[in-house]
Amino acid sequence: MLNSIKVLSALLLTASFVKAEVNFDNGKPVNLSEEIKNVESIPVPQLDDKSLFKAQKEWTVMVFLNAKNDLERFGIKDMNEMEMVGSSDMVNIVVEMGRIKGYDSSNGDWTGVKRFLIQKDNDTNIINSPVVQEMGERDMGDYKNLADFVKWAKKNYPAKKYMLIVWNHGSGWEKGMTRATKGISYDEATGHHMNTPQLGMALKEAGKVDVYGSDACLMAMAEVIYEIKDSATYIVGSEETEPGDGYTYNTFLAPLIAKPAMGPAELAKTAVDAYSDHYRDIGEGSTQAYVRADKIDDFLKAVNEFAYALSQSGEKQVVKDAMNQAQSYAISENKDLYHFAQLVVAKTQNADVKAKGQALMTFIKDKLVAHNRTNNSEGGWWGPVSYEDSHGVAIYMPSSGLGSGYDELAWAKYSNWDEFIKWYQAP
Repeated sequence: MLNSIKVLSALLLTASFVKAEVNFDNGKPVNLSEEIKNVESIPVPQLDDKSLFKAQKEWTVMVFLNAKNDLERFGIKDMNEMEMVGSSDMVNIVVEMGRIKGYDSSNGDWTGVKRFLIQKDNDTNIINSPVVQEMGERDMGDYKNLADFVKWAKKNYPAKKYMLIVWNHGSGWEKGMTRATKGISYDEATGHHMNTPQLGMALKEAGKVDVYGSDACLMAMAEVIYEIKDSATYIVGSEETEPGDGYTYNTFLAPLIAKPAMGPAELAKTAVDAYSDHYRDIGEGSTQAYVRADKIDDFLKAVNEFAYALSQSGEKQVVKDAMNQAQSYAISENKDLYHFAQLVVAKTQNADVKAKGQALMTFIKDKLVAHNRTNNSEGGWWGPVSYEDSHGVAIYMPSSGLGSGYDELAWAKYSNWDEFIKWYQAP
């Protein structure tokens, strides 16, 4: 034990010299007495500090997996997909999972919320990863509990880089349905969910992550990404509803385990490609993209200039025709913004509208959306579906009225989009 302490002390002293930037290579005489004084002024971790012995890994991937609803069986499946890969000496995979009675009775049919450190195994039906914390009956629709999970994971599984995935139903910004209204992470045990501002509050409280992903429907919207722009470097999401299977976690995580030093942009791209490749291979329609959060403020400016030019042009019919023809999704009020601008540019007689619309399209394609993937479908509930006019970010465009609470969004406060909606709806 004494020898171990001596070795550790030597390592700490060496690290302290590095931190003090003792320079032996600048060609000048080194005053070691002065340098040692500098080193002695640097606080040295105590030997009984448990955090000292926590190895900082390259990545911690945090999955807030709220299966307290009719998606429970897919949650079980996704946990087993994660276990096909498992954590490694360089990557932590941690999950907060919630379950509820009535949907899936496998794996002990337990209820409540548990936290897991995912470990690799060969059983694709049974979750074998260790439970590291029992949370009891915890409300996964409460944004404070999402923030608490992220802070806990960062403290207990430190890493150089972090990715957070929120897994559940999602509805982006949506007015019509009552079951899933304007938000994410629906907990049927409590009847609660996080609305879009609360998602932003959760991420702000939790601290910034390198990559944020919504394994949930309809979340790639201007209204959503603006709310969380300061809390993530890259934001991954789908304009359309996601199939029940959502992410395919084995094909998403395996490249990270194989190359743990990959940067945040590469991991965001890996998430998009793994998702899109899976649905391409089974012939199911899908959308998935990631955006650069540091471009979102300039994106808002480009949207404002385009909307203002339109409102000054008086071309309401051009707007309405483009809105009706633009790529839409399961929630028909969600329109692909690039495609809407493209249709307007093709029909407008106003030079300023044309210029501002083209500028917005260029910004979305070249600056905001870093990687976009779509798959068409030959069948499904409504027959063949094409997503070729999906470019990575949707926006709310109702034909009448303005959804209750829209003015509470940061997007509505800082953009003129709500005023634009009211303008084209006015007689």
